[in-house]
Amino acid sequence: MKKVLTLLAVVFAMALGAEAQQPAKVPAYRGEIVREQPDGYKLITYLRGDERSHYAITADGWQIKENAKGEWCYAVQKRDGSIVASRKVARNEADRKKCEVKWLNKKGIKKQ
Repeated sequence: MKKVLTLLAVVFAMALGAEAQQPAKVPAYRGEIVREQPDGYKLITYLRGDERSHYAITADGWQIKENAKGEWCYAVQKRDGSIVASRKVARNEADRKKCEVKWLNKKGIKKQ
């Protein structure tokens, strides 16, 4: 009987330990992040999501991704559903040209 109780206590302790190891979701940093583009331009960005799933956006909510050159570009969705960096380098809202705004409204991913 003592062995059975000991075994039950061990199993119970292991079950509690496994439950305690489930990590809680930690939200992404919500403050402003100024990212310097390779050309020296200062882009104001924010993070959204948590440690498992997160993305970056411009101050006015357009999703951005970093490309292989280290440039932060507007994100676009491919036909297979994946999100990739476009060829359009991101700029702050006040610095965008009319053609860039038109392109964003057609192909960009707005998150806010």
